Amino acid sequence: MIRAAAAIAIAAVLGFSQSRAMKQGPHRMEIVLERFDGSAWRSIDPGLVLAQGDRVRFRYHTNFDGYLYVADLGTSGKYEQLFPREDTGQDNRVASSKEYQVPSTSAAFRVAGPPGHDIVYWMVSPARLNEGAPRLPAAPPAPKPTPGLIPRCDDSILRARGDCVDSSAGPKLIPRGEPVPQDLSEAAGRGERDLVFMREGKAAVISSPAPLTGPVIYQFRLAHK
Repeated sequence: MIRAAAAIAIAAVLGFSQSRAMKQGPHRMEIVLERFDGSAWRSIDPGLVLAQGDRVRFRYHTNFDGYLYVADLGTSGKYEQLFPREDTGQDNRVASSKEYQVPSTSAAFRVAGPPGHDIVYWMVSPARLNEGAPRLPAAPPAPKPTPGLIPRCDDSILRARGDCVDSSAGPKLIPRGEPVPQDLSEAAGRGERDLVFMREGKAAVISSPAPLTGPVIYQFRLAHK
């Protein structure tokens, strides 16, 4: 379990469920952020500024087969592999046109830690990274979060019920020159990827114009007070 002082705390193990087929063509990945509102899970804007104690989860699916790896750099500076690992599930294979939940339908991540942006690293590989346990190598020291990046409401975005949306949050290409945890950068390689980021409703779509032949990495900035 991630300690309560970390920016995200695991509430339960990972589980999967099946969903619709995605459009064919370039390799595509979709992420939907959900928050528990006290009675049900609701899809939310990926840039929504979350509050302390909010329970969230991700829906994720692709139009290609591969293996998923997720790690978190919290606002406290703690770096943690979220998935796969013993308490979140060892089977990290994702199949085309199936939807997966991170964590399971009865589980959640709980938001905690100093205000700012958690950097959730997502890496997808067409092949398993190693022949042993399906996990990344032991993580070396990670880059420290950039200070002063406090979430801000973007007044140009239509907000419902007074929600605060930070346009700098959500899925992003890792900026050129920005430090990346060594275990991730070595696994994904240092070559640039031509990734396209777009929105389809509340779904964040990450698309590669060409089929992926190796691991690809990007980040999801999770804003919270």
